Amino acid sequence: MKIRFTRHAREKFSVLRRHRFPVQRKRVIEILQRPERVDTSRLPLLIAQGSLGKAYVLRVVYRKERDIMVVITFYPGRKSQYEKV
Repeated sequence: MKIRFTRHAREKFSVLRRHRFPVQRKRVIEILQRPERVDTSRLPLLIAQGSLGKAYVLRVVYRKERDIMVVITFYPGRKSQYEKV
């Protein structure tokens, strides 16, 4: 499946870098391809989630358009908030 980043998502890399939380494009793509969890509570938007070290997860908000995954945005979050059992 192809992956496309919206302009907002492309700009998000530099925003997070300025906040000293750099995220690599490669990591966003890895999480989309092999998420640890997918949140469907905001359908038609999906949120793929993957680990970012011991304390954080990266949440990637996207939608599917035929054979394309369109990344809308992504953001880090604390594991304690998003990995509740």
